[in-house]
This record gives sequence, structure tokens and C-alpha cells, in this order.
Amino acid sequence: MEALIHHFMFYMTGFRVPPGEAYTSFEAANGELGFYIVSRGEPRAHRLRIRGPSFWHYQGLDPMIRGELMADLVLTYGSLNIIAGEIDR
Repeated sequence: MEALIHHFMFYMTGFRVPPGEAYTSFEAANGELGFYIVSRGEPRAHRLRIRGPSFWHYQGLDPMIRGELMADLVLTYGSLNIIAGEIDR
């Protein structure tokens, strides 16, 4: 029972991390998934940004369709396997 109480206290209050910032990324299903975290030394992060794999894919769309027809835009966009929910972060 004591361990369960400590677990919930740890979950509710968090733990102190040193102030600073960190970026890490790893290979996800569609590409690179990155996390940027800024800490002020408090239990919760001051700033957290997530860069999904679709964000990287969407940046390559402009060079691919420049000078092409509008019908090519639809096909190219579909071939990139972009998840729109990841782009609006």
C-alpha cells in the first residue's frame, strides 16, 4: 500500500529536473519524430514541442510540385502519406 501511495505522489507532483533544454528524436513509423523540452528546474516542463514525421514530409511538397499541374498536386500529396493532424502542432 505504501508503494502505491508513493507511486501516486510521484505521478501527481512529478520530480525536479535540472534547468536547461534538450532535443531528442527517434525513428517512427513515417519518419523522424522529435521532442524539444525546456525546463526551468520545476516538476513540469516549461515548454514542450513535438515535431511529427509528417512535418518533414510536408516541407518537401513545394519542390516536388513546382511547375507541375494542379492534378499532379493531388497525386503527390497522397503519395507522401501525410497525417494532417501532425502538421497543425
